[in-house]
Amino acid sequence: MEKIAWVTDSTAYLDEMLSNHPDVYSIPMVVYFEEEEFLDGVTLSLEDFYTKLEASNTPPKTSQPSVGAFVELYNKLAESYDRIISVHLSSHLSGTVSSSTQAGELVDIPVHTIDSKVISFPLSAMVKRGIEAQEAGKSYENIIEILNDLSTKCDIYVLIGSLEQLHRSGRMSGVQKLLGSLLQIKPIIQIKDGTLDVAEKVRTHKKALLKIVDFLEVAQANSTIKELFVLHGTNVEEADALVDNLRGKYPDIPINRFPLSTAIAVHAGVNTIGISWYNE
Repeated sequence: MEKIAWVTDSTAYLDEMLSNHPDVYSIPMVVYFEEEEFLDGVTLSLEDFYTKLEASNTPPKTSQPSVGAFVELYNKLAESYDRIISVHLSSHLSGTVSSSTQAGELVDIPVHTIDSKVISFPLSAMVKRGIEAQEAGKSYENIIEILNDLSTKCDIYVLIGSLEQLHRSGRMSGVQKLLGSLLQIKPIIQIKDGTLDVAEKVRTHKKALLKIVDFLEVAQANSTIKELFVLHGTNVEEADALVDNLRGKYPDIPINRFPLSTAIAVHAGVNTIGISWYNE
């Protein structure tokens, strides 16, 4: 049985199963604070990021891992593995998939790069499903087919924590930001097929969360949802309250909260909250 290495990037939250798995590797995104460069999760923890964010007058920036960083990792993995399956955040939101694909052409080990079309824990969940398929004895071709199919089935609805940071990241025009601030409009961002879109514009935070739950109810009526992911920034108490609320509505579905990564919080804001699921 061939040995497969699993690679993802630091936008994926590694839970206990993934962080303790001997065949799972995470390549860090690059975060810039003014003139300083940090490796997400390596030289910059999530807690340190939030501390620096409060103290900095200049908004941080992010960059995908370089082709060279991938080549270095893949060459190292080639010493112990027969094949690499590399699953990364949406290619519409980052060049990480491109870096991995280019690196795969420069190394001697087979590398299969998967565009997850998602972010955060939904990306982690996809890696877990791939590992489950491997442990069930599926071929690598079948595993890749399963992952590509999953990439078309995820819904992510996010209530953006900071219009200012979304504007700085180039995802919202200055006029939209100004109108949103003046009218207290809360844009609900949907990530569908890997791209960002405004699913709804709601006047209050409370109404926006209720609207996201409405989207969930429609999805639940039309498909099978095996697990719900509540995504959050520093607003842990709000996330816990949302988890409790959803558990009351859906007692048969596992529901847990997961922090957004540093690279996502840079663009969305620290008080971002959202819900995600796979329609199966």
